[in-house]
Amino acid sequence: MPKLNIVILAAGLGKRMHSTLPKVLHPLAGRSLLSHVLDTARTLVPEKICVVYGHGGETVPQTIADKKLIWVKQEPQLGTGHALMQTLPHLDKKGVTLVLYGDVPLTRVETLKKLMAAAAAKYLALLTLELDQPTGYGRIVRSSKGGKITAIVEEKDASKAQRQIREINTGIMAIPNQYLHNWLPRLENRNAQKEYYLTDIVALAVKDGVRVEAAQPDHAWEILGINSKVQLAALERIYQNESANRLLEQGVTLADPSRIDIRGQLACGSDVAIDINCIFEGLVQLGDNVRVGAHSILKDVEVAAGTVIAPFSHIEDAEIGKNCRIGPYARIRPGTRLASEVHIGNFVEVKNSSIAAGSKANHLSYIGDAVVGKNVNIGAGTITCNYDGANKHQTIIEDDVFIGSDTQLIAPVTVAKGATIGAGSTITKNTPPESLTLSRAKQMSIAGWKRPVKKAKSGK
Repeated sequence: MPKLNIVILAAGLGKRMHSTLPKVLHPLAGRSLLSHVLDTARTLVPEKICVVYGHGGETVPQTIADKKLIWVKQEPQLGTGHALMQTLPHLDKKGVTLVLYGDVPLTRVETLKKLMAAAAAKYLALLTLELDQPTGYGRIVRSSKGGKITAIVEEKDASKAQRQIREINTGIMAIPNQYLHNWLPRLENRNAQKEYYLTDIVALAVKDGVRVEAAQPDHAWEILGINSKVQLAALERIYQNESANRLLEQGVTLADPSRIDIRGQLACGSDVAIDINCIFEGLVQLGDNVRVGAHSILKDVEVAAGTVIAPFSHIEDAEIGKNCRIGPYARIRPGTRLASEVHIGNFVEVKNSSIAAGSKANHLSYIGDAVVGKNVNIGAGTITCNYDGANKHQTIIEDDVFIGSDTQLIAPVTVAKGATIGAGSTITKNTPPESLTLSRAKQMSIAGWKRPVKKAKSGK
């Protein structure tokens, strides 16, 4: 295989985005447009990846944390050909350069492999597409005999007849490096925009007797670029629709495929069911027979088989064991690990805690920085008071503990195995095992006590 260089053109200003954020950093499915392109590029395992960024776009290399990337600044911005010129010192003399765009995020790896196969390391290969409405795109001009590609004409420079051509240039191409180093210095800017068009290398290839080949994507959305928030929103829906279809093909049940958002990677076992308006971020793994209720958010979560997540639950950076019951309206924060058959009920928050098998916190509680043993029952309104205003402290609740409602556990504190905590207690000291511990003021009733009466306002 010839050496592969990849150049990603990412210097566009993105004026129509009406944003101070560089266009290629706008999010699609939770990640920047450029990140999508980079992921695709890395899959092809190139020798090097060059990213061309524009004037005032220093936030682009600052945001994308990858020391292996070669960053090349284009200043001033004089067209796509000029952008590629800036990378020449970094490109190999032999091999192939694949040109991608930082605002075209959904081109598939399979399509790019098809394009490079068409190039065969000795031809110029273009990714083209036939559109019913080609307005705005450069047109592929072919010879009347043999249908050979002879040129690409930008729409603003095209004749009336050329504008009727339906085959368009996507801008994505594979160029043998031996020609690239020769062609780029020969580009001229004699056009309406006074720019150096990369597309003009087609005419140079024809002049030099180098064959120009074409490959086509399987889907039109693979070549769609982003120039406005409207286009970004439309492509977001395309991405989510394709993601939903892949899940359906894998056997996942989606209550409504149009109402799911995947902003990362979602891996599902068999017989998984997902209700409407769920969001999955980062890396999420759902085991067999997992059920995710409506309006739930899962981020960087592993959920074992048989677990049911009720609606409006929010789980982040956590491990959930088998056959757990979570929610509704539960919040499980980073660092939480639940063993099998744990119940976390409505309006319960768990943070940086491990809860062993069979334990339950079914209502209105906060469990933070805690180690909870097996078969523990945590009553409604229980709080682990883990923060003293400066530092966090741990609460340990051993096996078979029963904690009554409205209890405060002032960390650091240990509730020993088999202990019972009476409702309404504030526990500040370690408790003995197999005992009842409670702290309450003595209840009293005052006979004849009267509520205060409002004083009459002066002047009335």
